[in-house]
Amino acid sequence: MEFISHSEAETEALGEKLARSLPEHGVVIAMYGELGAGKTAFVRGLARGLEVDGAVTSPTFTIVNELYGKRDLFHFDMYRLGSADELFDIGWEDYLDRGGVCAVEWSENVTEAMEGAVSVTIDVLGENTRRITISGGDFLADLSL
Repeated sequence: MEFISHSEAETEALGEKLARSLPEHGVVIAMYGELGAGKTAFVRGLARGLEVDGAVTSPTFTIVNELYGKRDLFHFDMYRLGSADELFDIGWEDYLDRGGVCAVEWSENVTEAMEGAVSVTIDVLGENTRRITISGGDFLADLSL
């Protein structure tokens, strides 16, 4: 599915809608897009839709931020990782077993760990305009912006 966002608020709203349509247990969202494309804004929307507590910030230096609420959100940033092996070394499988939503920025750095993930690609079309492509889940049929 493809959507056009004209603002950060619209990008967040799409993330919120996606969160509300996710299955109940253990979903991985593999995110792709250049620096500044809006991946963290999308995750802010996911957090709102999952009803988690805490502010969403980029986890670039911590690798993962854990946010808890109605459904837990584990927000990963793989920018600094060189391979999926490094991800497994920090306990990736433990996060999967916890049943929350794992939103993974810079997924292209850990492709081996993204099998079966919902894919979210954000392309910059203009200063505030983004094309957001979401694929990989049966539940997406009812998603619209």
